Amino acid sequence: MCVDFSAVKQGQGAVFGFEQQADFGAAQNHALGTLRAQIFNHIQIISLGLGFKAAEAQFIENHAVDFRPLCFRRHQSAHALPLHAAERPAGSSAADQAERQVERPLNNAPVWRAVRSGEAHTTNVRGPEAGVLIQSEGNTWRQLRNGPITQYGGWLLILVPSAIVLLWLVKGTIRLHQPRTGRLMKRFSAFERFIHWGTAITFLVLAVTGLAILFGKHVLLPIFGHGVLAALLDVGKTVHNYVGPAFGVFVVLMILTFLRDNVWQAIDAVWIRRAGGVLDGSHVPSGRFNFGEKTWFWFGVTILGFTVAVTGLIMDFPNLGEWTRSDMQTANIVHGIGAILMLALAFGHIYMGTLGAEGAYESMKTGYVDETWAREHHEQWYHDIKAGKSGHP
Repeated sequence: MCVDFSAVKQGQGAVFGFEQQADFGAAQNHALGTLRAQIFNHIQIISLGLGFKAAEAQFIENHAVDFRPLCFRRHQSAHALPLHAAERPAGSSAADQAERQVERPLNNAPVWRAVRSGEAHTTNVRGPEAGVLIQSEGNTWRQLRNGPITQYGGWLLILVPSAIVLLWLVKGTIRLHQPRTGRLMKRFSAFERFIHWGTAITFLVLAVTGLAILFGKHVLLPIFGHGVLAALLDVGKTVHNYVGPAFGVFVVLMILTFLRDNVWQAIDAVWIRRAGGVLDGSHVPSGRFNFGEKTWFWFGVTILGFTVAVTGLIMDFPNLGEWTRSDMQTANIVHGIGAILMLALAFGHIYMGTLGAEGAYESMKTGYVDETWAREHHEQWYHDIKAGKSGHP
């Protein structure tokens, strides 16, 4: 929008704009004051206050007014509205911006460049970011989330299950070398199984909803469309946010419950050298938990699980601390990476506890295992129990 002020004369003139005409004669001081306030309120909004003072001074003196510094006219070249040196003091940022608006109408790049510079300004927001209007690091977060995390994380979650399926097709389930005895040994208490299944169920719910949030627009959108996907993600996000704290509680309980049984021992070196017997199906002695299970406990549950739980709580309750948007973005990145790595490891854990080894699932389903299974998979633990020991390291 632009008002043509070319007809304004010394002391008296006509101003045309949007089919309105007003007389700025010296005898109409009252009307001049009212109209001046209206016009300048409107022009100040358009011009962001650039070049305002020079034109206002001319109004006060009731002289011919040059509104060209305030006029944002499209398709107008710089030569059509030259600005005089007296009107544009050298080094004046307002004058520089006015000239830019003439040369490149509606280009407020310097204004937004200053806003994005990180310099503290004043906003109506209270809190640690009261002086931040635009948080430029958000673009970096978006690029990381939609770029490497989504791409590499997606490939990891495809390749790991594919490798597990290939291993199962080639090697099959690890069978017991000796027949079952029918004599059962208690491997897990009811409380231990409750902690395990509580952690497993909440993790699976979070995995499904989290994958939908991260990969939904790539996988689900082409299938269901925007409307259905939006409804699914709305429910999924709510479920994710409420189940997350429960998962954190179960992670802490699992760490406390199984900590002493997952201490590394010298016998674990044998398991490492023979890859747990997965490749050749051989019998490898171990304590209550073998090295593979201990690795899952320490890296998968303790480190990654605790990291995912804590970062999730930060995003769930942003007002509990003086968190900034940068803090939330960092938490989201760490949360996403940790969750993807934990899920990739969980694939291996789930495989070995179901299809990978005969009788493994029974231990967590009922709490008991056959003596043959105990002797072939956890020989040291088997002998400790038979000797009347606790079975703990």
